[in-house]
Amino acid sequence: MKMIFNAFSKKLFGAKYERLARTIFICLVIFQGLYIADLRVRITPFILYLTVSTFTAGVMWQTLSSEDNAANMLNIIMLPFQKRDFVFSYVAAMGAYTFLTKTAVLLAVLLAVSTWNRAEILSSILCAVNAVLVAAAIFSLKKCWYVGTLWAAAVFAAVFFGWNKPWFIPVITASCILAFLLLRNADGYSFYLQKEKSRKVIRGHKRHSVWIYFFRYLVSHKNYLMNILVMWCAACALPAFFRQMESPFVIPVGFAILSLNTPVCILLSSDHALEQAVRFLPRQKKTFCAPYCLFIFFCNITADVIFLCSYQIQAGGVTVRMIVTAVFFAMQSAVFSVLLEWFYPVRGWKTESDLWHHPRKYIVPAVMLLLAGVVGTILK
Repeated sequence: MKMIFNAFSKKLFGAKYERLARTIFICLVIFQGLYIADLRVRITPFILYLTVSTFTAGVMWQTLSSEDNAANMLNIIMLPFQKRDFVFSYVAAMGAYTFLTKTAVLLAVLLAVSTWNRAEILSSILCAVNAVLVAAAIFSLKKCWYVGTLWAAAVFAAVFFGWNKPWFIPVITASCILAFLLLRNADGYSFYLQKEKSRKVIRGHKRHSVWIYFFRYLVSHKNYLMNILVMWCAACALPAFFRQMESPFVIPVGFAILSLNTPVCILLSSDHALEQAVRFLPRQKKTFCAPYCLFIFFCNITADVIFLCSYQIQAGGVTVRMIVTAVFFAMQSAVFSVLLEWFYPVRGWKTESDLWHHPRKYIVPAVMLLLAGVVGTILK
């Protein structure tokens, strides 16, 4: 069991666990810096528990779904192993990676800017552990997706309605125990992602088309489509928070937030074969980068249009200047994203979760926020 755990954990943390030490150091720096800055935000325990649970479950699911992780797992499952030892070693390695490298950073930020006590910290850790175990258990029951949906809804309801009730901790603990029992009887092969063979015959084209490649890429990566759907939902919800503000910065800030569409901005970083082909073939700066820029622009402008429509319905007052601003932000975000991908692609990532949560993803939204301040000043 220890040997299997080390095989997975060293792949994620490094041969000498150097990545873990680096992450802990970053957490300490972030916590100390924010705490000294005396930034205080009132965060209720309900928000803390729900944020930790959803974030941890999402990262854990993304880690289990990583194609790179599946390739590494294939080499191990070819060897004889004990079913129970393999499952718990694998889940423990993925869970430790999720909690120590992702959730720990989130907790460092949340706990540094809010007041907290020991009970709330322990409850947050319990919610994170529950999220790891539940995500792994549901992942092993992929064929019974409706059971996972009901389970996730029950956990959400417990956090939403019972975070301050005496039965909250027992319910979350019971969820952890149930997930543990399911994993105890799970099959190790249920965590291996097999690529489904498409039965559809793909028609050939006399001329190449980068747009067809983008479309097929999104269809084959359902999580990318889900992220786009989440951005559209955010575009619908943001006006509810902005309509009470009369600042000219509000609309440009909304466009800047909606530029945080990570998956479509990392196509070269996520596919080494594509990057090698694009850089090897001649005239690819024009052949690939120009359609890629238009593709990101189309994704951005769609979210911005949804945002403006929602803002018009909820608050009204959308002007032609706002529409022009939306086009400007969508195009600038697309250009900056393509330039980053071409000149500074992300290297050395272990799982797709690393790629999605790489600090580089915040560069373009940060630039857009600065532009939002400039545009807001001009519109004032």
